[in-house]
Amino acid sequence: MSAVVPRLEMRQGQSLVMTQQLQQSIKLLQLSSIELAEFVAEELEKNPLLTAEDQESERQDEDAAPAETEAGGEVQDDSGEPQAADKADNDTQEWQETESDEGAFEPRIRTHSEPSDEEGSGFESYATSEVTLRDALLDQLNVEVTDPIKRIIGQHLIDLVDESGYIKEDTGAIAKLLDCDAEMIDATFALLHTFDPPGVCARSLSECLAIQLRDRNRLDPAMEKLLGHLDLMAKGDLEALRKICDVDAEDIREMCAEIRSLNPRPGSGFQHEAVQAIEPDVFLKRTKGGGWQVELNSNVLPRVLINRRYLAQISSKTRDKQEKKYLSDQMASANWLIKALDQRAQTIIKVSTEIVAQQDAFFRQGIRYLRPLTLREVAAAVELHESTVSRVTTAKYMATPRGTYELKYFFNASIQNADGGEGYSNKTVQFLIKELVDQEKPNAILSDDTIAEQLKNRGIDVARRTVAKYRDLMRIPSSSTRRREKAAKV
Repeated sequence: MSAVVPRLEMRQGQSLVMTQQLQQSIKLLQLSSIELAEFVAEELEKNPLLTAEDQESERQDEDAAPAETEAGGEVQDDSGEPQAADKADNDTQEWQETESDEGAFEPRIRTHSEPSDEEGSGFESYATSEVTLRDALLDQLNVEVTDPIKRIIGQHLIDLVDESGYIKEDTGAIAKLLDCDAEMIDATFALLHTFDPPGVCARSLSECLAIQLRDRNRLDPAMEKLLGHLDLMAKGDLEALRKICDVDAEDIREMCAEIRSLNPRPGSGFQHEAVQAIEPDVFLKRTKGGGWQVELNSNVLPRVLINRRYLAQISSKTRDKQEKKYLSDQMASANWLIKALDQRAQTIIKVSTEIVAQQDAFFRQGIRYLRPLTLREVAAAVELHESTVSRVTTAKYMATPRGTYELKYFFNASIQNADGGEGYSNKTVQFLIKELVDQEKPNAILSDDTIAEQLKNRGIDVARRTVAKYRDLMRIPSSSTRRREKAAKV
């Protein structure tokens, strides 16, 4: 039996080690334009050697302004002799011209920028302030109620109103919190229900609609019964509603039409949240020769520079080894950021160009010609890893002649071609299903089986359950529900 003894062995192997900078470079790829701007702003705060290009331009303008006021752009001394301007003031500009590959984010790509519209930014835009739903309700409460206790209860209830104009809190819980009778809470609710807009401060949809009907003097017993069975109205079961309300078919159709004319979200008119428009990362334009031109949007590209003038000033005063190491680390970090931004821009334009090449028929002829496309196909074409393509197409948008789309939109699954040719995009199949449903007649509603059969006649091999799945994704009701809805409109 051999003895177990310790020994040393040397083995050679390979392993992938991701440095912190590599991890950050990967992170930069998947950031949206807004997230990227925030990230760059943080880097500008942390790194004293970095400066934004617009800030540097302003600084250069300030430095150049006094020289422009003198004769011929020259500065004169006390003797009246012209002196050359201080060359050190242009250190940063010279750095941009001579070392742009390392010191500035200058992607070697044609970029496009929209002219900025600053109209309406004067004091006129601040002359009036938007009235919120809460403000409107409090103004009415102060006019209608003088009793301090009722006013406190009313203010508490108004604070509970959500964006749609509803109060979802339980009446018993409110009474317990305020230590008052439930009857007083109900009486305050009744008062709030008389406020504008009609239907506000309701506790349910049926109560909201009832308030609006009462305001129109249309809340009769038949309408109250209808409000108690809104689920049947949603299903389109007019026959059951007719029996419950004890009216004829024409009356029940008119009652349902009146219900649909009401506002189920009375508070929505007071929402003044600024809608943030999508800022495209890439623009697609048609060239005179009939081809496509892909351009980066320079408005969403952060442009940063290394402030060489500041670096020269502090380097001359740095003597401590630790301080020199700090400057060296910050310089390396600044160079990395600039190169990472350039690489990100190059990758976006490369992937976007390949997507346009793959989906050329879609951009020319529409959704019917959107072809199936996978990340793997694009990754192989641009010689990148599939995960890199996935990251660079996340939260990135392309403005095209057909609208603005997320880059992820152009990647979709394939539906088999019944003739054995190239498959169809699942988005194309969804479009065709919606087209068939929109064209169906009230007396000839198409079932999922019929839709699947008609698609097969067009060469699209799709199962009934696939049709049902796509129909649900597009929120298209079933054939029985569509039949009732279209019969009610006749």
